[in-house]
Amino acid sequence: MSVFNILNLICGLALFLFGMNFMGDTLKKSAGNKLKTFLGNMTSNPFKGFLLGMGVTAVIQSSSATTVMVVGFVNSGAMLLSQAINVIMGANVGTTVTSWLTGLSGIGEGGATAVSFLQWLKPSSFVPILALVGVLLYMLGKNAQRRNVGLILLGFSVLMIGMDMMSEAVKPLSENEAFKSVLLWFTNPVFGVLAGMVMTAIIQSSSASVGILQSLTVTGAITFGNAVPILLGQKIGTCVTALISSIGTSRNAKRTAFVHFYFNAIGVAAFLGLFYLFDFIVGFPFMGDSIDMWGIAIVHTVFNIFSVILLAPFSKLLEKLVCLTVRDKRGTDTPELLDERFLATPAVAIDKSAQTVGQMANEVREAFSISSGLLYDYDSRGAEKVREIEVRVDSYEDKIGAYLLKISPESVLSKENMEITKLLHLIGDLERISDHAVNIVESAEEIRDKKITFSDEAIEELEIMSSAVGEVVDIALSALVSNNIGEAERVEPLEQVIDGLRDELKRRHILRLQKSKCTVEHGFVLSDILTNYERIADHCSNVAGCIIEISKYKTLQMHSYTDHIKETDAAFEERYREFLKKYSLNEYSE
Repeated sequence: MSVFNILNLICGLALFLFGMNFMGDTLKKSAGNKLKTFLGNMTSNPFKGFLLGMGVTAVIQSSSATTVMVVGFVNSGAMLLSQAINVIMGANVGTTVTSWLTGLSGIGEGGATAVSFLQWLKPSSFVPILALVGVLLYMLGKNAQRRNVGLILLGFSVLMIGMDMMSEAVKPLSENEAFKSVLLWFTNPVFGVLAGMVMTAIIQSSSASVGILQSLTVTGAITFGNAVPILLGQKIGTCVTALISSIGTSRNAKRTAFVHFYFNAIGVAAFLGLFYLFDFIVGFPFMGDSIDMWGIAIVHTVFNIFSVILLAPFSKLLEKLVCLTVRDKRGTDTPELLDERFLATPAVAIDKSAQTVGQMANEVREAFSISSGLLYDYDSRGAEKVREIEVRVDSYEDKIGAYLLKISPESVLSKENMEITKLLHLIGDLERISDHAVNIVESAEEIRDKKITFSDEAIEELEIMSSAVGEVVDIALSALVSNNIGEAERVEPLEQVIDGLRDELKRRHILRLQKSKCTVEHGFVLSDILTNYERIADHCSNVAGCIIEISKYKTLQMHSYTDHIKETDAAFEERYREFLKKYSLNEYSE
């Protein structure tokens, strides 16, 4: 084997790994919303969980990627450990699809001559066509989905070209006696398993390591006796990715990674034990025979199906085993939705970000409710709670913003980019509402410290203003959590009513001041309260406008939206009059 063969082998390996990763990444990007639907809405039905894991892995061509994603879902609290077990079992069967695809490289001239249509199954026949179609779709596609299909075809073409290059590069090894003697080491099951483990742990893809083993079969030097333990070792080695991904996660997420490890390790031990027991008793005649690419695919598939049949009835015991491995401690885990494992599937990461923004919105709603009540009945514990919430909301803004910025714009569809833009705008407005809630608390403390007492009329008017702002907060944040456009469209009319209330309350205060019914000190406090109320309503208007603009018009032009509905929307005028009537002030008494 010359240096040029080695260079071709390295080039083929690089193309194979690049093609596999490129195709998988594009598939995950294209199927992001489907993955979110499949895995994000899991049921307790074991069979359905198995099918979902198998289907997703067949699509993204990586059981490791599926398992890492499942670890993230369990870590976020979106999936139970018992559900994750079924998905992981399905993922192990789904990963066999890759070995059958790469096995197409093993179709020889004899079979193609005997059955003419098999000629089209040879990579040399269909890969150029796929590559041409992929290039045309990518260059001429008018939407992102078609371009992604083109990239998937190109990725698959590169993968198959890499496989062919590796196969051609190692063919001279079939006559190399030194290579054959090295392979004899792996007839020992222990060495074979270790070799497969190390190879896959380094590459971090069992599909890739199986493909490399398939490429070596063209030498004719790989026997069933060599291949079986190496294949089984690869199944254990693929667990490394999930175990690494579980570092720093919740206990259940760590348990999910150990489910993957125990499932494969127990399956390997049982399969090896039975396989060599029967070989000892019966004596398998094929152990010394050369294995081809299809033989690798068959052994790979048989093992994974065997493992599922063996362990599926004992899934509850498997769950207990991982719970014993990763024991409970005092305290409880807090689900973390912003898990970086989801970044590999942007649509899922965006969905989890939206859920976290919903949590942030609920915190903001509570902060406003408490702070508004403190104006009339001050409580130090309530004031402290508002400040604690404000700190958490600041943390939400920092974490969500940083997380969303880690999602590369090139890795998502245009509509998902708009969703990222929307969430980044929303967290800013939510954070400002919590700031104003703290400002209201400070006004309440000033009223307490300076023993300021408002007149009954002023208190009644302020309560009407508080109720109006409370409703606009409820409507806007409910619309945010549910992405309800109809609710969002109710915000702007009420915000206009609140602007009018602010102006009227300030006017009435000046009249009372002129009649010496109140003092300038009252005015400063009242002005601060009204300003914070009005700005909270403004931020609610921003929230609602952002939801409407992104959802309906796929753009973000807040001023043009608000100006347009005020001038042309009859429903806006009707809602405005309803709120104006609901929050009307009593006649001012001279």
